[in-house]
Amino acid sequence: MKLSVCLPNGRVRALALVAGIAFLLIVPSTALDLSPGSPQTSLPTISQGDPVYIHGIATGHPSNGLQIWLIGTNYVKIDNVMVNDDNTYTYELKSADTRNLASGQYVMLIQHPMMNGQFDITYDPATGKVINRQTGIAIFQLTGAGSLQSSYSAAALMQAINSQNVDDTFASVTFNIGNPNTFINPVGDHVTGDQFTIGGSTNLASGDNLLVQVTSSSFYPTKKTLPSGVSGASGMVTVVQGSEGYNQWSFKVNTTGWTPDEYLVQVSGITVAVTGSATFNLLPQMPVANVSVTPAVPATPITGTTIPVVVNLTTANYPPATKKAPVSALACIGACAGAAIVLRMKKR
Repeated sequence: MKLSVCLPNGRVRALALVAGIAFLLIVPSTALDLSPGSPQTSLPTISQGDPVYIHGIATGHPSNGLQIWLIGTNYVKIDNVMVNDDNTYTYELKSADTRNLASGQYVMLIQHPMMNGQFDITYDPATGKVINRQTGIAIFQLTGAGSLQSSYSAAALMQAINSQNVDDTFASVTFNIGNPNTFINPVGDHVTGDQFTIGGSTNLASGDNLLVQVTSSSFYPTKKTLPSGVSGASGMVTVVQGSEGYNQWSFKVNTTGWTPDEYLVQVSGITVAVTGSATFNLLPQMPVANVSVTPAVPATPITGTTIPVVVNLTTANYPPATKKAPVSALACIGACAGAAIVLRMKKR
């Protein structure tokens, strides 16, 4: 990550001497790499126990090197780092240093002595005061009784180095120190045979290793001669670069052949003491229903039997039939008698 500091007009030229101009630098993959003087996009969070590398370019080959000021909550460290022949410098905060730092915000200033080759703003360990060497005047109390709070101390130091009667200059970097932690994203329920990825986030540095273990909740010791019926997986994963102060990790799981059960996911650090846990359910696969289909048997024709066929005819195109009045029985008898008389007369 790259961070920067803005100086008032007239000091921009001096800042170029210590600005963290990008250059090729190989550092351990487990270290956070910071470059003072470069644009800051976010405030990095460093896990306790993770090393940090500060690097940049400082021209002029100061014989006394650069002075490092690290200021945090109830913490002050002042150190020196030499400049390499190619004008580069690298300063390391070791794991032993960050492991004992309290959680909170820290400011690191890299001070360049500039033209006179000496640091005009210095620290007097006997009194705990910051001194202007040119005038011999104590500027403010950095440590001990009456000292300023960390944020005010850092601001006062920047103002002192940036004074017009001091030719020193500086670049700075700000970061957070936090307790190491790791989180597991919700896993959700799965079915035996599923292949999926378990992932999460952590404030451990990119390149740190984590041990991931997935074990059945039914795990218990048994005799070697007896099948345990326990399923699971384990492996080591590497933390990769993330965003917003947290890095990422992931672990692939293949549950083919696993026993349906509740499973416990545990994540632990290899070099940094950090743990996280979560659970998920592995459900059995639902059996596929067997549906039998009986082929239709063709009907056997019946010989010697007339099968009535009903045909429905529509009457939509035909006029309705006219109903006739019913004929009475008496009229029918009279008609029959008249017909008989006529037949007899014809015979005569």
